[in-house]
Amino acid sequence: MRTRVLPVVRKEFREIRRDRLLISVVVAAPVVFLFLFGYALSLDIEGVPMGVLDLDRSTRSAEFVEAFHNMDEFEVRARPGSEREVAELLDAGAVRIALVIPPGFGRELEAGRTAQAQTLIDGSLAPRAIVVRNNVDATTAAFVVRQVRERSGGISAQVGIEVTPRVWYNESLTSATFIVPGLFAVILMAFPPLLTALAIVREKESGSVQQIYVSPLRSWEFIAGKMLPYGLIAFGQLGLLVVLGTWWFDLPFRGSAPLVLAGAAVYVLCAVGIGLLISAVTRSQVVAILLAAIITIMPSFLFSGFLYPISSMPEGSQWRTAIFPARYFTDVSRDSFLKGAGWMELWPELVILTVYTAVVFAAASLLFRKKVA
Repeated sequence: MRTRVLPVVRKEFREIRRDRLLISVVVAAPVVFLFLFGYALSLDIEGVPMGVLDLDRSTRSAEFVEAFHNMDEFEVRARPGSEREVAELLDAGAVRIALVIPPGFGRELEAGRTAQAQTLIDGSLAPRAIVVRNNVDATTAAFVVRQVRERSGGISAQVGIEVTPRVWYNESLTSATFIVPGLFAVILMAFPPLLTALAIVREKESGSVQQIYVSPLRSWEFIAGKMLPYGLIAFGQLGLLVVLGTWWFDLPFRGSAPLVLAGAAVYVLCAVGIGLLISAVTRSQVVAILLAAIITIMPSFLFSGFLYPISSMPEGSQWRTAIFPARYFTDVSRDSFLKGAGWMELWPELVILTVYTAVVFAAASLLFRKKVA
């Protein structure tokens, strides 16, 4: 038995040693996963962009706003002058929470009565909205206690502040409402690249690619011929996902159907192109699958804003999310379904996806031509 096993072991080691790319993947994959999980997984909130509409403009209202400003969880970035401006900031994603202080807030506190205020919370990402709401309650309670202690002689012990939270876009904070639109981006970045990553590799392993090498077919024509069929398949997958998502999960759709279709068309071509790019630089189906999983599946979960808000990541990780296309289609899908965002709000994401797709296609064509040479 030993004499039969040892030759097989030696043969396997020789094959692995010859495939330098496989060795690199075996070594790099655990390190990549370690950094992905270490930097991206965070359930804390920090620096949530906040807008403040202070209609009272009193000393008490200023102190109340300052209580939020001093918290690490909130960052006051805008002071709109009207409720319309508040709505515009929330629609554009410039702020995730807005604090509205009505006239008479300070007068009610001075009189020892319960003052009223309101927070408008972006609920398109339910876990973050829940944490934000809890932090609002904690900050308000701490402010009231401090007011009573510091001004016990002038303010009644019965003083209080009643902040009424109002959640936009996902009023019930249902998890499926924010997860399903993000899943569209994650699934399309997971499966189509895996399929296309094997498209050229199989021909290399079987030797049939030699016929392409000696044919007058140009490299970009060959890549395009490979890309379009898989793109159509991926687009059909998206259509099925959208139908099931809106029907089974009762997902609302408030945006523009042509915008979503345009974004989806570009995104599926981008996903398919990434698989072909991987296929163009690899010679083994196993290596192609491993690379596809590392480059597409895990980053689409962790760096797209699918589960964890990008604003909660370290600053360096926030910049790194810009290189993953799933981030942009997640914004297109989620903002279209939940916020009703249109072309004016989402055109930057569409432009970036288009440029990304063109670069991937050009790189795949160029690398395949180098293989021919």
